[in-house]
Amino acid sequence: MQLVHTVLPHGSLHTSLGGQYSYRVLGPCCRLFDREELPWPCCRLAWRSKEPSWRRVGRRLVPDLAARRCPSYAVELLQPGSRVARTVITLFPQRLSPALQEWWYSKLPDSLAPSNQSPPTDPEQPPLLQPLV
Repeated sequence: MQLVHTVLPHGSLHTSLGGQYSYRVLGPCCRLFDREELPWPCCRLAWRSKEPSWRRVGRRLVPDLAARRCPSYAVELLQPGSRVARTVITLFPQRLSPALQEWWYSKLPDSLAPSNQSPPTDPEQPPLLQPLV
C-alpha cells in the first residue's frame, strides 16, 4: 500500500496500473453510495427491519465505505482508437494520509467552510505519481 499525501493535479496524464489505458485527471471526487439501489423492501444498511423505500431513515447518498480510504478521481479515459469516456476511478492500491482523508471525507461542520476547498499541503512529501510527458 502506498500512502498518498497530495491530490493529482488537474489535467495531468497517467497510465493505469496494468497499462491498459491512460487517463486525464479532471479532479478529485467523493465516491457516493446510493441507498436507493438497495433491494426493496430493505431500508437500512444494517438490515434491522424491512420497510418500504419511502420510509427510509437518513440520507439517500452516503460516502462509499469501501472507497473512503482511497483517492477517487473524475477522469477522462484516453484509449487509442475510441472516444474519450468520462468516469470515476478509485485507486484502491493507494491509501490517503490521515490529513488528506479528513479533507476528502470529513464529517465535521468546519469542512463546509469556503476556505476548505483545496486539500492540505504537506511540503515534505513529493507527489506520488509523476505525470506523463
